[in-house]
Amino acid sequence: MPDIAGQLQSAIDAFISSSVVHFVISSTVGYLFIAWLAAAYWAFRDMHDRTENRVLPYVAAALILVPSPFLFVLGVIIYRVIRPPERLGEVYERNLAEEALLAEVEAVKTCRNCDKRVDAEWLMCPWCRTRLNRVCPNCERLVGLDWTLCAWCGKDFERPATTERTVPEVAVGAPFRHVGEVTHTTAPSGDTISNRKPAVGG
Repeated sequence: MPDIAGQLQSAIDAFISSSVVHFVISSTVGYLFIAWLAAAYWAFRDMHDRTENRVLPYVAAALILVPSPFLFVLGVIIYRVIRPPERLGEVYERNLAEEALLAEVEAVKTCRNCDKRVDAEWLMCPWCRTRLNRVCPNCERLVGLDWTLCAWCGKDFERPATTERTVPEVAVGAPFRHVGEVTHTTAPSGDTISNRKPAVGG
């Protein structure tokens, strides 16, 4: 029995001392070391893509480096649980998609009275007869009801048009005579003749 135990011990020592086993062990340790550093770098880059904080990527890398090359898998698992769910690029694309959808919804014009879909070129709503646009009196193009001036010709809607009134010129010193006024003229003989203008409208 002692001979069997000695032979088994000698076989184990020979197996461990062989060059093949040494190569496998050293390769495994080297692989774990490289994977350890690669996992730390991956956590650093991944956190950098998920947050704008400059400190958190270093914290993520330290979370992988602290457990040592043999237990770094635990750090990777913990990091996968606590990391932000979305990357910054994904958040940016989602915001762009939401803004595009919102712009598309706002581009669909609806009637302010019945909320039905109307065309931007319509003057009246065909369902509730609500006025949607108005016509510029200058260029005759459709303009919005809330526009203060026409974007096509520049006509100002807020400033009323002034009409010029022509007032007949009256000579300075000339008497102003009303209709039906009695005028007196002197005849060459010195007699006074009264002339009454007939009133307008009888």
